[in-house]
Amino acid sequence: MTPDLSGLKLAAFDVDGVLTDGTLLYGGDGVIQGFCARDGAGLMDLMDNGVDVALISFRDHPATRRRAADLGVSLLCLGSRDKAGSLRSLCAHLGIDPCQCAFMGDDLRDIPALELAGVSACPSDADPAVRDVCSVVTEAAGGRGAARELADMILGRQNR
Repeated sequence: MTPDLSGLKLAAFDVDGVLTDGTLLYGGDGVIQGFCARDGAGLMDLMDNGVDVALISFRDHPATRRRAADLGVSLLCLGSRDKAGSLRSLCAHLGIDPCQCAFMGDDLRDIPALELAGVSACPSDADPAVRDVCSVVTEAAGGRGAARELADMILGRQNR
């Protein structure tokens, strides 16, 4: 059963394993991350239709900041050791209740934020313990269209 997505005001996403396939390539100039173009288009569609988008990540890589800037995502909680606290702060900043937000994560560190959000989502290849707490498990894997799939679900339920 799909949860109620009609009143969502914020969609927040973990980065590694959600917007990427989780691979971190280390080189002399730092970490290189690969992002899915379809996921980026989905995030822009959300913002174009009045749903705020945030990135909440344990890591803070320049590649993540560059991707966020390219997409126009300005709500960033990077280097977050407490994703639930970051999500709570974002909701307070936006003047919304956590029940009005979705959070998509893939690993054990994401569970507190998933439990706080009104809609908890994860990619199909998320850790089994994460899949167990999520109300939405996408068919797509992380970094392979999972974020786009959630964005399309949200906009479809909101008739946009």
